[in-house]
Amino acid sequence: TVNCLDQHVEKSPDRVALIWERDEPGTAVHVTYRELLDLTCRLANTLKKYGIQKGDKVAIYMSVSPLSVAAMLACARIGAVHTVVFAGFSAESLAGRIMDSGCKAVITYNQGVRGGRIIELKTTVDEAVKSCPNIKHVFVAQRTDNKVQMGDRDIPLEEEMAKAASVCAPESMDSEDILFMLYTSGSTGKPKGIVHTQAGYLLYAAVTHKYVFDYQQGDVFGCVADIGWITGHSYVVYGPLCNGATSVLFESTPVYPDPGRYWEVVQRLKINQFYGAPTAIRLLLNYGEEWVKKYDRSSLKTLGSVGEPINNEAWQWFYNVVGEGRCTLVDTWWQTETGGICIAPRPSEEKAEIVPAMAMRPFFGIVPVLMDENGKIIEGNDVSGALCIAQPWPGMARTIYGDHQRFVDAYFKAYPGYYFTGDGAYRTKKGYYQITGRMDDVINISGHRLGTAEIEDAMAGHPEVPETAVIGYPHKIKGEGAFAFIVLKEQAAHIDQVKEELRTIVASKIAKYAVPDHILVVKRLPKTRSGKIMRRLLRKVVTEQSSNMGDVTTLDDPSVVKEILDAYQKYKEK
Repeated sequence: TVNCLDQHVEKSPDRVALIWERDEPGTAVHVTYRELLDLTCRLANTLKKYGIQKGDKVAIYMSVSPLSVAAMLACARIGAVHTVVFAGFSAESLAGRIMDSGCKAVITYNQGVRGGRIIELKTTVDEAVKSCPNIKHVFVAQRTDNKVQMGDRDIPLEEEMAKAASVCAPESMDSEDILFMLYTSGSTGKPKGIVHTQAGYLLYAAVTHKYVFDYQQGDVFGCVADIGWITGHSYVVYGPLCNGATSVLFESTPVYPDPGRYWEVVQRLKINQFYGAPTAIRLLLNYGEEWVKKYDRSSLKTLGSVGEPINNEAWQWFYNVVGEGRCTLVDTWWQTETGGICIAPRPSEEKAEIVPAMAMRPFFGIVPVLMDENGKIIEGNDVSGALCIAQPWPGMARTIYGDHQRFVDAYFKAYPGYYFTGDGAYRTKKGYYQITGRMDDVINISGHRLGTAEIEDAMAGHPEVPETAVIGYPHKIKGEGAFAFIVLKEQAAHIDQVKEELRTIVASKIAKYAVPDHILVVKRLPKTRSGKIMRRLLRKVVTEQSSNMGDVTTLDDPSVVKEILDAYQKYKEK
């Protein structure tokens, strides 16, 4: 916190640290570095008063706000370890994370507000802590004026902070002490508590923030991610604040109160760098250009994409429509485990080319290698393989909390001596990197290796098809076949024609063997709250294991499962 707050308070206390774009449109709140330090110290002293010490774990279950940022920084200041749980997770998911990490306290809000709806946060925490005997205290802040049930272990946070001292000496920490834990899903389904430490993580977040986005002092940096994800940790909180930046906290959704929200905010807050997810871009692309063109986007200098490989159509729309063809667009590849951006088009030589929908260039100190099935390095260009990193870098995760063996097995066993990303990549003729998708989403059709992301990308080029998900399924002759789930723009009457056109596109863009055997039209795809498609569920539908869907608590809306099952049954009967 000294790097994120004190150093800036000394030099420029009245510089704006955070601009909180609340859910209610047009009600932004500006917080200076001095005010954020005050908030952080009072919160830190409150935690100390209730017995939270260096090394203790604290769960944060809050929507994006200055107070949730202060909660993270307060933990850091006293040497406690924060684990932020996205405020949309169920009580069961929250309890699982609290128990796995051994948290002693939870910090939450009475309620959250998102997209004009009230989210019951305190009620969820109450439900979760029933099964968590190690939780001694629940600190409850007020986001709305509504009263919530307060029990024995519940502490009204703002009341306590008002009584606390506004000075709190920072704890002295070792560079390898834990800063935070963050849970991410593994291929097995049981979430892993990824551990990041003090010095290396902060350095890497700050340097990548500065150089990938070309952040200049005085810029307004707008990363619209939630603090519940690694993107929010690195590029809403730690990276920007370490650099003394002004960081936007976005509490709402891209379509509330209408699909112009992002661009209205860009105009009103004069945002210079805008960093968001391809899933949101694809959603907005559906609503047309008028929502974008309604607002002045001349403040924008850099656009960024994060969370999954961006498809060409979304890239072009983001670049040409949102950025008017004049902003640098950085498609950033990284993971919860890497701590910060590892491959991105910038930094680079002045005016160096940027190829659409490609992460391209490794960041300083990142040494990517491609591996073949036998664990041998693939030399040369115009080649594909498993993406590994050959040398350690400051931001890399240090372990999976409480299960170091799982950490070793997941990341270092497949290719000894290398960090295995779990992703496949293509190195172009010019030596640039293009991420082709998860290796576990690679299918093998008649001996041809194929990333399902490639088929999805090809089909996403169809003007009627905003979203696709392709999975592999067992095929008697080909070993595996491709099964495509698609969402159509208007409930188009000519569905069969669209399907035929899709087959032609895939055949021409990739190859005949890549053409999906089945194309099923669905209303929507099963997504997690961060917008990732849960292909595992689609596989279960197609392989008819729908009785055993596993954990669906991370789904944005679990009712989507029945919707897809019904569509699949109808399709089969036909």
